[in-house]
Amino acid sequence: MAKLVLYLAMSVDGYIADQQGGVDWLAGDGSQPDAPGSYPAFYETVDAIVMGWSTYHQVATQLSPDSWPYAGCPCYVVTHREETDREGIFFRSGELPALADELKAEYEGNIWICGGASVAGQLLQEGRIDTLWLSVIPVVLGNGIRLFPELPQALPLQLVGTQRYNGIVDLIYEKRWQMV
Repeated sequence: MAKLVLYLAMSVDGYIADQQGGVDWLAGDGSQPDAPGSYPAFYETVDAIVMGWSTYHQVATQLSPDSWPYAGCPCYVVTHREETDREGIFFRSGELPALADELKAEYEGNIWICGGASVAGQLLQEGRIDTLWLSVIPVVLGNGIRLFPELPQALPLQLVGTQRYNGIVDLIYEKRWQMV
């Protein structure tokens, strides 16, 4: 069965975008400008991608308007909008936890929760995220779009890995299963 992996970059103070939704601050400190970072190796483990409408729209219109960067990997866009599926891009409405369960049963590798804050927040609130892979960017934004919502209860985590490159620190956590 696949794992739901929240793989996102965030500022030191926990924001995934500035107040306007911008992400132009997503860079290291310049100390290792040629470092590939963790993304290429992580992406090789991905069988499917889940993102919200805002993330999809930002990627398709601003970040990569000329070519879809996830071609060849099925991408599920969670939205209430009436959209027609495109090659490799599937628009879904309805209950996000149900979609997560469906995808976990269908795929074997990682299901990348690519963004945004609403999708990540809903899955965190439901306790559905198996792994949090957070790339901490060396910047304090002070405000913007927070990654973590209020949760009904604590989500215990276990640190399973770290990486550092170009001033960025990756923290990789898995959900600790509580004994009942």
